[in-house]
Amino acid sequence: MAADSSFDVVSKIDRQEVDNAVNQAAKEIAQRYDFKGVGASVEWSGEDAILMRANSEERVLAVLDVLQSKLIRRGVSLKALDTGENEPQASGKEYRLVGTLKEGLSSENAKKITKLVRDEGPKGVKTQITGDEVRVSSKNRDDLQAVIALLKGAEDIDAALQFVNYR
Repeated sequence: MAADSSFDVVSKIDRQEVDNAVNQAAKEIAQRYDFKGVGASVEWSGEDAILMRANSEERVLAVLDVLQSKLIRRGVSLKALDTGENEPQASGKEYRLVGTLKEGLSSENAKKITKLVRDEGPKGVKTQITGDEVRVSSKNRDDLQAVIALLKGAEDIDAALQFVNYR
């Protein structure tokens, strides 16, 4: 009798890639002509927050767009960056937007994943929530591949998913 195959569903971000994206965005903002004289900048604010600022709401959203393009180019999912409602806040003469990095699966997202696998996944696939990750196991490796494809196509899960420890 064959042992179960399994993998873990996690939500982790590569901090070095995010740091590189922030630095590249800051360099591009400093060099671009349309950002000259508007006080536009992007920088780290604490351990896991990115602060974007400029002198108008439109410019702050343009800074966000530059940062998002750098994150995509570096292979970091945009679901890992939470900017709230994308509404820059006025702070004196400048507007600010803070984006926080989301790491780890929330219990709500873990429950969504297990429900999705239970309802739409192949029969005989078991899920188990352990901390901030979900273990998916089955006797058939093809079923596990189907679950990965199902989770990659899921729209309502608000987290950047990675699939690790496939055995």
